[in-house]
Amino acid sequence: MENRRDFLKTAAAGAVLLGSNSNLALAAAIDQHTEKGKSKVVVARDAALHTATGQLDEKRVADLLDRAIAAYTGRDKPAEAWKRIVPVGKVIGLKVNGLGGKPIATHLALTLAVCERLQKAGVKPSEIVVWESHRGDLERAGYTISTDRNRIRCIATDMEGYGHEEKPAAFGSVSVNFAKILTRECDFIINLPVLKDHELAGVTFSLKNFYGAVQRPGELHANGCNPAVADLNCIPALRDKFRLTIGDATASIYEGGPGYRPEHLWYPNALIVGQDPVAIDYIGWQIIAKKRAELGLPTLESAGRPTTFLTTAADAAHKLGTNDPKRIHLMEI
Repeated sequence: MENRRDFLKTAAAGAVLLGSNSNLALAAAIDQHTEKGKSKVVVARDAALHTATGQLDEKRVADLLDRAIAAYTGRDKPAEAWKRIVPVGKVIGLKVNGLGGKPIATHLALTLAVCERLQKAGVKPSEIVVWESHRGDLERAGYTISTDRNRIRCIATDMEGYGHEEKPAAFGSVSVNFAKILTRECDFIINLPVLKDHELAGVTFSLKNFYGAVQRPGELHANGCNPAVADLNCIPALRDKFRLTIGDATASIYEGGPGYRPEHLWYPNALIVGQDPVAIDYIGWQIIAKKRAELGLPTLESAGRPTTFLTTAADAAHKLGTNDPKRIHLMEI
């Protein structure tokens, strides 16, 4: 992966403004640009994001990312905006989603753009880890594995030397063995999920992307993934490291997901940014619901796949965010 661009080889200069207690610092920085008491979510769109042949325009993806982060932080200059996000001297893990291959994975162009901007904000290449559960999924999505600790790493849990923790972590109904990449390699996580329909949960996006951080995710799918999605995201080993979601909605599946279904592929041409994963998932659900309505498909609830995990994630026992549209400050740009 690192040979795609020079910025994956050398760290850019620049001081980072935030200390290690950066979740609170970022929240304070964002709050001044948000209606009080509301979770801010930015949906940035570019109708020309795909070329006539269906390929992503890398330059437009990078520009769209800049617009989204600027809108979210209230900073016009990309480097200054990212300095509101990244902590000093910490390892940033980028949790991508490789399921489904290139058409419907976290697109390499987006990940490369995030890596470049992290470096321009002062993060060293050795402090960036791109990761997923399976090496094969990363490679099918167009990523190149890199284990050099002096450069940006692109690694998977199933690779030799990584694996899962032997001791499980638990919350509520969930007891899981987390990936060591999460627990031992990363200080903070930026989530880069893909917006998709899900055959059981209704929608998979920010919260459910962390099923790729545990050993046996198949055990967490009962009852439409409820309350498993919410319980998983409440475990401190994950919750304390989560920092920001930059959701890839450049391409999406509106039916038959989460795998690749070319007959149900469409191009929202959007990035969705926010700190509140419940609000992010709610907005993603609404985007899919609108598309399904346009096509005359039944609602997810009518199809027997209600997004009940969102209500659980927002309840008093979990407090992961809000699914109340009245408490979401939505910016569409």
